[in-house]
Amino acid sequence: MASGTTKPLLHSLRRQRRRLLNRVFAAAYTSVILALLYHHALTLLHSTTFTYFCISFTIFLSDIVLAYMWSTTQSFRMNPVTRQEYPENLEKFLDRKDFPAVDIFICTADPYKEPPINVVNTALSVLAYDFPTEKLSVYVSDDGGSELTLFAFMEAAEFARIWLPFCRETNILERCPDAYFSSNYAQNPKTLQIKMKYDNMKTRVESVVEKGKVSDEYISNEKQLQVLSQYWTQDFTRQNHPSVIQVLLDTNKDKDITGYSMPNLVYVSREKSKATPHNFKAGALNAMLRVSSIMTNAPIVLTLDCDMYSNDPLTIQRVLCYISDESIRPNLGYIQIPQRYHGLNKADIYASEHKRLFLINPVGLDGLEGPNYVGTGCFFCRCTFFGGPSSPIEPEIPELGPNYIVNKSIMDQEILDQAHHVSRCNYENLTDWGSKIGFRYGSLVEDYYTGYRLQCEGWKSIFCDPNRPAFLGDVPISLIDVLNQNKRWSVGLLEVAFSKYSPVTYGIQAMGILMGQAYAHYALWPIWGVPITVYAFLPSLTLLNGIPIFPKVSDPWFLAYIFLFLGAYIQDCLDFILAKGTFLRWWSDQRIWLIRGLSSFPFGSIEYIAKHLGMATHGFNVTSKVMDDELSKRYDQGIFEIGVESPMFLPLAMAAILNLMAFFFGGIVQIFKERNLDGFFVHVFIAGFGVLNCLPIYEAMVLRSDKGRMPTRTTIISTLLVGGLCAAASYVLKM
Repeated sequence: MASGTTKPLLHSLRRQRRRLLNRVFAAAYTSVILALLYHHALTLLHSTTFTYFCISFTIFLSDIVLAYMWSTTQSFRMNPVTRQEYPENLEKFLDRKDFPAVDIFICTADPYKEPPINVVNTALSVLAYDFPTEKLSVYVSDDGGSELTLFAFMEAAEFARIWLPFCRETNILERCPDAYFSSNYAQNPKTLQIKMKYDNMKTRVESVVEKGKVSDEYISNEKQLQVLSQYWTQDFTRQNHPSVIQVLLDTNKDKDITGYSMPNLVYVSREKSKATPHNFKAGALNAMLRVSSIMTNAPIVLTLDCDMYSNDPLTIQRVLCYISDESIRPNLGYIQIPQRYHGLNKADIYASEHKRLFLINPVGLDGLEGPNYVGTGCFFCRCTFFGGPSSPIEPEIPELGPNYIVNKSIMDQEILDQAHHVSRCNYENLTDWGSKIGFRYGSLVEDYYTGYRLQCEGWKSIFCDPNRPAFLGDVPISLIDVLNQNKRWSVGLLEVAFSKYSPVTYGIQAMGILMGQAYAHYALWPIWGVPITVYAFLPSLTLLNGIPIFPKVSDPWFLAYIFLFLGAYIQDCLDFILAKGTFLRWWSDQRIWLIRGLSSFPFGSIEYIAKHLGMATHGFNVTSKVMDDELSKRYDQGIFEIGVESPMFLPLAMAAILNLMAFFFGGIVQIFKERNLDGFFVHVFIAGFGVLNCLPIYEAMVLRSDKGRMPTRTTIISTLLVGGLCAAASYVLKM
């Protein structure tokens, strides 16, 4: 620490003033919810027919779900805080030579859905951190076991020898080559020469991926040939292969073109066997955690998605502002940096920014025990993975312990042999890995589940949200990719919600009611589909049949509906805009929430039930990161991309057609013929709100001829199903 009596300021914390208004509003809103539920109960008791009783009970059940899910959101609003860090003061507090080492984990699984050149860009961006190179190690986990990915990183290791010194000498902020050369960079002979080398590397990597194999014409030296022929034999398959661990850069041996040491760069593909469960991403992370323990065992571990490149070379210093101050938060386990994205269109039509999940809610959690782990951009203290802060667990061999000091080179044969041993597919048998140690198994959303279990054990976390995004990633640009991703999340979340570690029971006991409710909000995320589906269909069906199920405008209970609807939506909109959002993107966010409620939420719930009953399901699917030119053009124009047939589009199309029918036919009938808008105003409003949200769906159904339109077959089937539903509803409601 620098001499003197004044301790340098590394970070600050400010409690947001709106937390008091949030608490007052929550109290008022709760009172109205309870009053409305009381009204529902009275309505049920006074039901005169069985049909009306069933309708009233369905509305009652939906409103209970809405009320409970709203109550879980209040945990995020009780004590939001804002932090700021001052990395410029770090070297006054801690000498650069005393910075702790950092191991960075980058995960990829499919070279065709996650192009290796994108993974390479992510790795190069973190290799170029403004950090002592001898304290930096990058591990790339290739769960696809692809020679294409390894070849790409062999090429990247060579390019890094000129890229790293260039970044250091010019002190550029964008250290992802693709991002830098896509910007207004200084075009001089040196940068143009580096760009030519980058383009040459990129062409070679993309050509190899296009051909599907590394042919002899692309192998530039004997070492590449030896490595590729050693592992990728005729018996090597994606689901059945030995461990592949290849040291591509060794900080003790490899130098860049200026003579500086290079960071460690290690390619890892864990052993796989058809007879052994893979545990998907959590299994790959645990294998990498063990391999890195054997080879470098840095006290800090960063997990990073393959498309989430570094956008700030001082990110590690920002994190050290918290880790270096032991008084900041006792039992600090990890520091979460939000996911941010480049290439979003103006309206962010698929709400891919996930502003509430990645930015708004973590600010609220930071005022409690800390944010949840979201899978990428998270800096862990390695000791966090080995039991609770008051009850550490000793791993099966001392070399895997967080305090073990590695005193041999990563190229030492003993080190390599042991690394191969701990990455074997049956290594975890009869151990605590995945249950008490490491990343946790038991859910497709291993990030949410791991963070939740760690916080239940007593670890705390911090939310670090710098003004300049620390990482930038890609977003899915087609609706089916968005919905499939959300469906997978839904299955994983329900696996936690109905496990013995359910946040509603175990979580509240371990962390208290606010943190337990916050985690329950995510675990029960898919049940939003119940009220959304009910309100998408039932009001329109009753409107078409002239049966009122909501209070009249002249009824005092109508004011309760108005207050609850406007109150929730206005508060949500204000939260969004105060988090540097726009009204246009907020509208997209709430529209996608409704779309998910009719597609990925119910289908995810069905898949979870099928999986629970032992029926075959799709399991883990990697979201495609491949960009199609026409698709990208439509996305940039803000046009929904549907284009394929999927069962998930059927209820969405049905709701769009039914609400349109109800709004124009049912609404017009009530206004002009029956002159009874007073009794059906809520029905007409809900149908109209549905129509407004479904405008992109109507456009995809009838106004477009491009490849991204709604398939004609889906539109026809949906129309027929709506006709059958209306006929059945008419029969039942008139009984």
